[in-house]
Order: sequence, then C-alpha cells, then structure tokens
Amino acid sequence: MPEFTMPSLGADMDEGTLTEWLVHEGDTVRRGDVVAVVDTAKSAIEVECFDSGTVTELLVSPGQTVPVGTPMAVISSTEERPLPKAETPPATETTPKGPAAKAATGGTDHVGPEPSVPVEDASTTSSPLVRHLADELGVPLGTVQGSGPGGRVTRADVREAAHTDAQPDVSGRRRPAASPLARRLARELGVDLNSVHGSGKNGVIRADDVRAAAHPEPPPGTATAAEHVEEPGRVRAPEADGSAAMRSAIAGLMSRAKREIPHYYLATTTDVARAVEWTHAYNRGRPVGEHVLPTALLLKAVAVAARQVPELNGFWVDDRFEPASEVRLAVAVSLRGGGLLAPVLDGADRMHVAELMARLRDVVGRARSGRLRGSETTGPTITVTNLGDQGAEAVFGVIYPPQVALVGLGRITERPVAVDGLLGVHPVVTVTLSADHRATDGATGSRFLAAFDRLIKNPEDLS
Repeated sequence: MPEFTMPSLGADMDEGTLTEWLVHEGDTVRRGDVVAVVDTAKSAIEVECFDSGTVTELLVSPGQTVPVGTPMAVISSTEERPLPKAETPPATETTPKGPAAKAATGGTDHVGPEPSVPVEDASTTSSPLVRHLADELGVPLGTVQGSGPGGRVTRADVREAAHTDAQPDVSGRRRPAASPLARRLARELGVDLNSVHGSGKNGVIRADDVRAAAHPEPPPGTATAAEHVEEPGRVRAPEADGSAAMRSAIAGLMSRAKREIPHYYLATTTDVARAVEWTHAYNRGRPVGEHVLPTALLLKAVAVAARQVPELNGFWVDDRFEPASEVRLAVAVSLRGGGLLAPVLDGADRMHVAELMARLRDVVGRARSGRLRGSETTGPTITVTNLGDQGAEAVFGVIYPPQVALVGLGRITERPVAVDGLLGVHPVVTVTLSADHRATDGATGSRFLAAFDRLIKNPEDLS
C-alpha cells in the first residue's frame, strides 16, 4: 500500500506541522487532490496526494510536527475485481427485506410508501475538497443538490447552498466561511471569526483579515515608532512571530548557500524599448484585468534563455550537475507581513505571455494569502528575483540550493542610449546573474545574458 509522507516543500525544510486533514479515513482520493494543509517555517501549504485510492488510515494528528519523509497516511489501491454479472452478493442481516428488498434488487411489486435504498452518499458524490468546503461553511452535504457529472456535488453547489440558507453552528450562529490558515490564526490570536469581515471571494475570511482584526490600525496621528510604511498610504504593524520565523529560516538557508556555493556574478543593461512598446500595443483596447506588464516579457525571456542555455537550468547534487528536463521558473514574492516565498511557474518558457501574466497574478495573490499548493513550491530549476517599479536598479541575489543560478531584474529606468549612431532616451533594465562556479563559468553565464538580451529585444518572438 502506498504511503502519503510529509513532503519536502523546499530545500530548507526539514520538518513540517500538519495543520489539518482535508480528508477522512474511508475517503476516495485521486492523484492531485489536496488532502492536507502543512505549516512550514514560511507558510501554510496545501499538499496534494500523489496516489489514487482510498484513505485507510491517518497516522499523524493535526498539530503534530514530523520530519520530512514521515508516513502520514496509508492509501490503498482503488483496483478491485468487480463481481461477475451473474453473481449476487449474499444477503446479510442488513439486507432490506420485503418490498424494500425488491425495490433495491429491481423488483416490480413495490407498491408501498417505503423509500428505495440509496446507492450513494455524500462521500461518493463529492470530492475531499468539496467535503472540506462544506465543513468550512457548515453545509450538510446531504441537503445539497449536485450539478456536476453524474449528480456529483461541486464546490459551487456548496457555496450556493451556504449563501442560500443560513447554516447555524452549535451555538446557533452561522459558522463564517474562512480559510484553514485564517481559522488557525483566529484561534492563536483569540479573534472571533463572527466579528471579522471577509475580503476574499464570496466574503470568505482570509488570514490578512484576521491579522487586521487582531491588530487594528490606530487612528491617524497615533502611529508608534515600531510601525513603518510598506506602501504609500499603507501602515503595517510590527512583524508577527510567523514572519520572524520565516526570516530566520531564509537567513539560515542563505547563510549556508553563501558558505557552500562559490558564487560568481555577471550583469548587463539591456534596452527594453521594443518590449515596452509591444505591451502598450497588446494592451490597447483590452480590459485592464487582461493587460500584460513588461514583467511578463522579462520572465518569459529568462525562461526561454534557461532552456537555450541548459547548463544553468538544473541542480547541483552529489558533487555533480544534473540538468533539468524542463524549465520550472520560481519567482520571489515579497509578503506583506514580511519574508519571501518563491512560487513556481511550471513551463513558463512555453506559455503565451498573456497566460504567463495571468498565472503570475494568480500565484502572487495566493502566496500572499497563504493558499499555495505543494506542487507550486517544489522543484524550481531557476529563480528570478524581480524588484519591480519600486525597487533598486540592480540586485545580486543568493542562489537557492540545489539550483545553480539566480537571475535578478532591477526596475526599468530611462537612460541615454545610442541606437544606429543616434542618441536617445530609452527604457532599460539591469539584469544580473548569480551562478554556481562548480557547475559553470563566466563564459556560460555570458551566453545566458546574451540570449536574454536577444530575446527581450524581439518581443514578438516571445509572445
């Protein structure tokens, strides 16, 4: 029987804390289903199952901290031999008798008011995620009419039922909809979720909502010296313990990386006038929500360059370089509460720029709300740190092991540029490369930066 083990959700993760199970013993799961929420030093991560079958035993209880690789659940195979068509299971004490028995076996003389025996229940007509959402919203699945294939109950059905009928909890009040991380924070901070206004979709309470309720902003003019401005017009409270733990974990990994990895650094400044013009032309006439930012083109250029120079796309393992079979681009995201996460854009080198932009918006939003999945935090082959419009002009990053390269993108600035013998003012960006000298040298790194320069100057080839 396959075992579901505590996954490694990053090179710096040695152990994890099970926050909650999203399945129960006896549930049927499919490969890719989210089955648990695991808390790391950086974030709460939704973890997927890598096998299909039935959950036969849960070995770890919520709240337990266990090392990576520890068995957490047992999943039995779904392969079962069907009974021959002519064979009928023997009657037992629980087999219906009389008219109900004939109704259950296809009899034709059921004339009484007895209801027929149901052949499916909520556990067979809904997925683990649907059942978890029903628990979150306090909706009895037996009362929900399924709109999915074969009458399966979908999450949309559960949400509709939750907003149609006020489902009271044991105290007589409706149980508010909230994410797992938000519920955990509420318990830790002593926040009553019934008093919190949810900012998520359909009013779902998110972790930031709980933090805001626990540490409300003071009236104007009463800010303390411990607070500082994170964004124009936004005052952020002092770091919470979770942020401090995240910074400690990051610092530990980066310290080890600087000690063990012989870094070398390269930089180039490239003209991005054509890339900026391309985004303006593409966005013209499109809704704001579908606009593509130059960042998407820059990330696509990095991903394609990594594919073209595979010596920088892979891992240093057991004193040798192992090239990756695909490009899994990790993008460093600054969290509003402090710290960093680096969700993965799988196959960024093959995406249309518009798709890459949509994926970027999605993962950044979920990274900042603590809703990333395990598959979105593992296996990056190369990382990008992008400082954006508010950042410095250049950034020289530290390689995230076991990767062998990290690309830094500074903010786009306008500078005098000579083009065809004429001097003009163009938008430019400084691109840096931090690379592992055990795997490559400056010549390889220069080929990578040259490939990036060529690609970004021909944005129509990237789209």
